[in-house]
Amino acid sequence: MMKEIGKIDWAFSAGRIPFRSTGKEPEMVSHDKIAILNTTEEEAVVELFIFYEDEKPVGPFEIKIEPKRLKKVGFNFLIDPTCIYLERNYSCYIRSNVKVVVQFSRMNTGMAANAEMGTMAFPVDS
Repeated sequence: MMKEIGKIDWAFSAGRIPFRSTGKEPEMVSHDKIAILNTTEEEAVVELFIFYEDEKPVGPFEIKIEPKRLKKVGFNFLIDPTCIYLERNYSCYIRSNVKVVVQFSRMNTGMAANAEMGTMAFPVDS
C-alpha cells in the first residue's frame, strides 16, 4: 500500500509574476505555479490565500484534486475571487483538508537574453 505523505498547511513567501515575457507562447510565458500531489484515498480540497505587502489578503481560491492524482495550478490563471496582480510581491498560504505535497516553481522569461527557473521540493520523512 502506498504511504500517504504531505502536510495540511503550506506557505511560500516570495511570489512575483513578471508582466513581461519573451519567446514562444504559451511555453515561454513567465509564471508562478504550484504542483499539488494528493496521495490519499479521498479528494483534496485545497484553499489558497494570497497576501500582498500593502493590502488585505485575498481568497480563498479553491482547488480540488482527485485521490492519488496531481494537479498543476498556474497563479497567472487564478481569477476567482480575483486575479493575482502582476509585478507585485505576494505570498501564499495553502490549506488542505487532507495531506498533500506542494511544489512551487517560477519561470521568468522577461529578458530575451536569459530566463530563470526556480523550484522547491518537499523532503519525505522515512
